[in-house]
Amino acid sequence: MTNTPSYSGPIRAIVTGHTRGLGAALAEQLLQRDITVLGVSRGGHPSLASRFPGRFGEVALDLSDTSAVAQWLSGDALHDFVAGAGCVLLFNNAGAVEPIGPLAAQDVAAVAQAVSLNVATPMMFASALAALDTHAERRIVHVSSGAARNAYAGWSVYCATKAALDHHARAVALDANGPLRISSVAPGVVDTGMQATIRSTSAERFPLRERFEQLKENNQLTSPDAAAQKLVDYALSDAFGAQPVADVRELPVG
Repeated sequence: MTNTPSYSGPIRAIVTGHTRGLGAALAEQLLQRDITVLGVSRGGHPSLASRFPGRFGEVALDLSDTSAVAQWLSGDALHDFVAGAGCVLLFNNAGAVEPIGPLAAQDVAAVAQAVSLNVATPMMFASALAALDTHAERRIVHVSSGAARNAYAGWSVYCATKAALDHHARAVALDANGPLRISSVAPGVVDTGMQATIRSTSAERFPLRERFEQLKENNQLTSPDAAAQKLVDYALSDAFGAQPVADVRELPVG
C-alpha cells in the first residue's frame, strides 16, 4: 500500500458511482486511509455512512442527466466539500456498458444516456474541480477500460466513450494546469455487475461473450477491492499523471 502523502490540509475524495462494484470499493479504500469521501450516485450506499460517521457523505444525483449534473456543479456543494483541503481526488468511476449490440440494434435513447454518463458527466466534474478557487492540489482519475484502446464488436458505444476519456486526459495534460494532474486509468477486468451484464448478453449482440464467461469460470477477474487498491495507490503516488493514459497492471506505484 502506498503511503499517503502529506499536504498542508487534509485529503478529500469524490467518487462517482460509489454504491456498488468498483466505486463502492474505491470509497471504502479511501475511507480506510482516513480520507474523507463524498459519494455521488443515483442511490445511496447501504452502510458507509454508519461505518464511517463524519467522514463519508453522499449526494443523490442522476449522473446521466447532464442538466441535473450542471445544476449541482453550479451550486456550493463541491466548493464546500473541498474547502480547506490540501489535496482533492476525483474518481470519475460511474459508467455504463450498455447499449450492447451492433449499430442497428442500439436504442438511440440508450446511446444518448451512455454518452452523457460515460463522457459528459466526467468531463463536467473535471472542469468544475479545475475551476474551483482553491490552492489544493487536484488529481483527476478517469476510470477507463481496455475497450478504450481496443475495438470490440457490439461495444461501439462503450469503446468510443472510454476512448473519449483517454483523449480528454491527453489533451488536458497539455494545458497549463497548475496544481492539477489527470490520468485516464484502466483498472483491469474487474468482477462487477457490469461483467454480469456482459455475460448475460447474447452472442449475437456481443460475439466475445464466451471469452468473458471463461475469465469468470477460470477465476481470472480482478476483485473490486484489489482493483480499487491499485487505483488509489496510483492516485496517491508521485508517479500519478506522468502518463495521461495508463493501465494499473503496467504501472509501478509508490
